[in-house]
Amino acid sequence: MKKLKMGMIGGGIGSFIGAIHRNAAFLDNCIELVSGSFSSDFNNSLETGKNLYLDPRRIYKSYDEMFLEELKLDDKDRIDFVSIVTPNHIHFDPAIKALENGFPVIIDKPMTYDTKQAEQLVKKVNDTKIPFAVTHTYTGYPMVKEAKSLISSGKIGKLRKVAVEYPQGWLTSSLEKTDNKQASWRTDPTKSGKAGSMGDIGTHAANMVEYVTGKKIIKLYSKVNTVVEGRLLEDDGNVLISLEDNIEGNLMTSQIASGEENNLKIRVWGDIGGIEWKHSDPNTLLVKLDGQPTQIYRAGVDNSYLSEFTLANCRTPSGHPEGFIEAFANIYRNFSYSVNNFNNSKPNDPKYDYPTVDEGLRGMQFIDAVIGSSKSSKWINI
Repeated sequence: MKKLKMGMIGGGIGSFIGAIHRNAAFLDNCIELVSGSFSSDFNNSLETGKNLYLDPRRIYKSYDEMFLEELKLDDKDRIDFVSIVTPNHIHFDPAIKALENGFPVIIDKPMTYDTKQAEQLVKKVNDTKIPFAVTHTYTGYPMVKEAKSLISSGKIGKLRKVAVEYPQGWLTSSLEKTDNKQASWRTDPTKSGKAGSMGDIGTHAANMVEYVTGKKIIKLYSKVNTVVEGRLLEDDGNVLISLEDNIEGNLMTSQIASGEENNLKIRVWGDIGGIEWKHSDPNTLLVKLDGQPTQIYRAGVDNSYLSEFTLANCRTPSGHPEGFIEAFANIYRNFSYSVNNFNNSKPNDPKYDYPTVDEGLRGMQFIDAVIGSSKSSKWINI
């Protein structure tokens, strides 16, 4: 194992998610940022690099230049992987070029602008076997992993139903008509893709369902809405979902739910019990077995009743909060293990999992199905 050198694409001054990625990457001291092309505005990129105490010679005008110049360096000096934190329409090109140049990739979601691009990335990763991660952050929470572990062990029996919701309120008004950069590109179909809320947070909700249950969504029926007048993409929607093994469920996303922050919540029911996890109380998992009082599972490194899978992703003593940065950091740390294992031709330990290119493709297929179903008023297979 060695400390990995990261190059970043996007995440310059004014970026929403770039600093989050960096903080998560740095938390375990197994990754250091050494280079980047942080913005299409080179002055922004230079200032970002200066603020991050980087060598100005390794601040590049473009990601093409970064790949070219980094490959000229000795193995011990060049970047080991790239982190891509740009808007959706600038995901595919740097990702495919990174893979073509032998660099592993960790990328924000949704993985690409459209499904065709996602399929190309899957093929490239399958051909090269290069590690590729997608930051579906919420799967990094320890108690989400405990939910997955309990379900797979049969704790709540044969699965019957799932419900997931992700309401936000930040786009309740026409924020994109102000100088808000995030609202501007996330509501612009030329930058975001064909979906608004379903692409931005619906992919998180769908990923959560498939991760926790271990079952794929096989078909869906949706109705999406554009509530704010003049908005170019949907900002609200409801989806009926059918999973493998005759499991039925529903999925809701909204970015016009006034007063909500990031209130992701998932419930899964089997024939002998159910589980409930919500982002507003991420250290807690409720386990509700038929005929018994509700059990409260709590995250913490000294909670021996938790699974080995969960404990491998716990960081703080019992009773101390583990939050968004820690969950994000679990993905970066686990990905770094994968990169080191790849470099040393070693297998990965399944305890240290992370969302891969395949989950990225599933997200794009989900978007296609949701938008297609809403337009046609028909069930769509995924």
